[in-house]
Amino acid sequence: MLKIYNTLSNQKEVFKPIEEGKVRLYVCGMTVYDFCHIGHARVLVVFDLLRRWLATLGFDVVYVRNITDIDDKIIKRAAENNETIQSLTARFIAAMHEDCKALNVLPPTLEPHATNNIAAMIDLIKILEKKGLAYATTSGDVLFAVRKFADYGKLAKKTLDDLIAGERVSVNDEKRDPLDFVLWKAAKPNEPFWESPWGRGRPGWHLECSAMSTQFLGKHIDIHGGGQDLQFPHHENEIAQSEGAHGGRFVNYWMHNGFVRVDGEKMAKSLGNFFTIREVLEKYHPEVLRFFILRAHYRSPLNYSTIHLNDAKNSLDSLYLTLRDYPAEKNWHLNWNDEDALKFKNALNEDLDTSNAFAVLFDLASRIRQNKNNTLSSKLKTLANILGILEKNPQDYFQGHFKTNENYILEQIEKRKLAKQNKDFQTADLIREELFQQGIVLEDKKEGTVWRKI
Repeated sequence: MLKIYNTLSNQKEVFKPIEEGKVRLYVCGMTVYDFCHIGHARVLVVFDLLRRWLATLGFDVVYVRNITDIDDKIIKRAAENNETIQSLTARFIAAMHEDCKALNVLPPTLEPHATNNIAAMIDLIKILEKKGLAYATTSGDVLFAVRKFADYGKLAKKTLDDLIAGERVSVNDEKRDPLDFVLWKAAKPNEPFWESPWGRGRPGWHLECSAMSTQFLGKHIDIHGGGQDLQFPHHENEIAQSEGAHGGRFVNYWMHNGFVRVDGEKMAKSLGNFFTIREVLEKYHPEVLRFFILRAHYRSPLNYSTIHLNDAKNSLDSLYLTLRDYPAEKNWHLNWNDEDALKFKNALNEDLDTSNAFAVLFDLASRIRQNKNNTLSSKLKTLANILGILEKNPQDYFQGHFKTNENYILEQIEKRKLAKQNKDFQTADLIREELFQQGIVLEDKKEGTVWRKI
């Protein structure tokens, strides 16, 4: 049985869907004002794996991942760039989709945009206001009255007084309580706005996910995910909004992936250790980054460094080399009674224990090479594909991602072949070394010489 670590209960729980055979999954998506960074990559890849695994287990998964396309940062960036908000967000949504495709992240079932669902957000505020959980200010803002929601703080495991003492709380003279948060923001001059019962304005960020998850998945959903940084206040506020408006339980299982650190430090532009997905993919194959993310357990901190990326590359290379040297002869039908498959399944059923799942793959690769046969290669590939890796032709993996003058390499290989035929081994070795210095490895095999990027 699948077990999931539920942040709400702080323990692993056996997963039981609300509706037999179906899973309603919601994950907080990107605020689209810049290129996605490696922290975003972890969220995208981790919950792509969850979605893949649920589907593999036979569940019908409806996966909703929203897009925040109106926000203070978006408005500011568009003004700085002297472009429209629509142009800015369209550009970075397209870039995000390109990054997802590169990382083999499957498209979500639904990808609602905040700006297309303003009416649902206004309706939610009306319900909260009617129940006495929201109040309008003289400035035109609408705020959530935190102390009127009895369970506030249950996800963060803190009392209201603890939260006030331990968190940065924005100062607003019109707040009845320091923890009250905005549901509707009154429009400022030259900012985009929508008409509402409280005047022109736009929704608060926390409101978006409550409204859109309800609209597309219902008032009660199975799993809600996101980065650990969203646990408080974003997800705490979602609970208050959704349960305050509709009563009952909003989410059965809360899942949060761990932080990404860079060389042991928190990733931040101010520290100069901030990397976008695109910057990483200039140096590494996208599958290396996916492998690097999945190799660590999703709840643990992920330490990004060149050393760790290179280690991930070498490990993934070894799996692809196994499939290159011992290609799968036929497809292997997934059989959970098989010993290797069962170990793999048990690992992922234990709160997505990818470390032990990869151990099964590397054990298979070791046996393939040790026995010098490819009877297990199709099984290796089938299990790895569940994780979204080893889907490429090995030679394409080694040669296809980086811009390389293949004709030049093939010419050098031919010159080296002629040199060896003429017993000019010094020239042959020199050609091999020069290519190696350019990041190209030559490997002599029975069928001829093949090359790959280091």
